[in-house]
Amino acid sequence: MTLNEIARKMCAKGKGILAADESTGTIAKRFKSINVENSEKNRLNFRQTLFNASAMKDYIGGVILFDETIRQKTTLGPTIPELISNNGAIPGIKVDKGAKLLAGSSDETITEGLDGLRERLKEYYNLGARFTKWRAVYKITEKFPSPQSIKSNAHALARYAALVQEANMVPIVEPEVLMDGSHDINKCYNVTTNVLNECYNELEIHKVDLRGTVLKPNMVIPGSECKDKSSSKEIAKKTLDCLKKNVPIEVPGIAFLSGGQSEIESSKNLNEINKINDSNFLITFSYGRGLQASALKEFGKKKDNIESIQKAFNHRAKMNGLSSKGEWSEDLEKVSVA
Repeated sequence: MTLNEIARKMCAKGKGILAADESTGTIAKRFKSINVENSEKNRLNFRQTLFNASAMKDYIGGVILFDETIRQKTTLGPTIPELISNNGAIPGIKVDKGAKLLAGSSDETITEGLDGLRERLKEYYNLGARFTKWRAVYKITEKFPSPQSIKSNAHALARYAALVQEANMVPIVEPEVLMDGSHDINKCYNVTTNVLNECYNELEIHKVDLRGTVLKPNMVIPGSECKDKSSSKEIAKKTLDCLKKNVPIEVPGIAFLSGGQSEIESSKNLNEINKINDSNFLITFSYGRGLQASALKEFGKKKDNIESIQKAFNHRAKMNGLSSKGEWSEDLEKVSVA
């Protein structure tokens, strides 16, 4: 498959991306919330249960993995990447090394991981990965994000994307404007505009073929502490407008992060965006908590109750699959996947 074909398959109508790339530290927090030991065995069992669910074939186009997971063999026989491929999705890998403090700043971050990346990409390709992910993080305050943060992170994202395409994989470009804070939706719109503009300037300079990329942005949404809440319709209108004005038309797919929204909020907002989507972008989801939270609760109740864990995951995957076509409704939330 060409890079464009891989990108389009990841974001195919009715399908989206499962973000299962939580670091060992992050999944430790998730497991702690359900009183489950953070062992390699438990991490493998939870993830392989999701990757072997029936929803994989119908609603998941790609799965983002963590370094540990892409190397694991399932208790079912195949490796994790083989299990994902066998169930019709494309395996991918998170390649950044996390956000570290930006030089000269005590508040803003730069994402690291470019050192040795070319060699790591070759290894990940041989392990079965066909796409990658790199996340940049921007916080909104009265004085942030600074030009230094916007420029530095865009430059790193572009260098990453160029190396990934050289390795014959699709880069997911993830510039996340955090929803932490008391800013309103217009502030989020303006910051997201500046971030996207700088990212695509750098991607052009680095000669990245946008037809073989996927954008993973935040929705344009008020800060979590903002008193002036916005409706899903307003979020959809502002988000789509921002994307149409700032994302080049060559980009085949846009897969939103859920970014702290609840499962229902992330489905509802994605649905509203797709109801008014008059662009050529395939607009879908790349959710972690937005797909896994209910399944994680079931895993906490009884780790070996595969049926109940998969039922919870199947339902969320179906709901988001419908949202990616603008066909979701709150009534459908009450009907579980058979």
